[in-house]
Amino acid sequence: MPALRSLTNIVFAILAAFSTPALAQDVPAVTITSASGAVTYDRTQLEAMGLVSVKTKTPWNEGVVDFEGVPLAMLLEKANAKGDTTTVTALNDYSVDIPTADFAEFGAILAVKRNGAYMPVDDQGPFFVIYPFDSNPVLQGQPYYGRAVWQVKEISVQ
Repeated sequence: MPALRSLTNIVFAILAAFSTPALAQDVPAVTITSASGAVTYDRTQLEAMGLVSVKTKTPWNEGVVDFEGVPLAMLLEKANAKGDTTTVTALNDYSVDIPTADFAEFGAILAVKRNGAYMPVDDQGPFFVIYPFDSNPVLQGQPYYGRAVWQVKEISVQ
């Protein structure tokens, strides 16, 4: 019996070692790269910067949606990321180039919440570039819909 108990303990220890990373869910993070280097902010750090609300309709959601996130102009400033073009890349490696001036001009945010809840990866999360589409008719179509990247993992400023 002691040998079986020892074997059982070893098996459980091995299973625990391999399952711990899956159980310990990391807080989602986004990396911002530029000529000044790279910085990574997790969701908690983004929230600590101060969230703003953008209530708008989108082509991907029903009705008016309340997105909460960090103003992208402020986020890039905090990361000391300067440049004329920002490339936003999603988890599936979809990427789009966005004029950096868009962020201040239109008030685009990196959303972390939709209608008060965190967005899961399988539903546009964890981060989503959102423009206040309803605030300006210019934003209601291309190229702005194409610049609204979800599942954001990296923002690179050149």
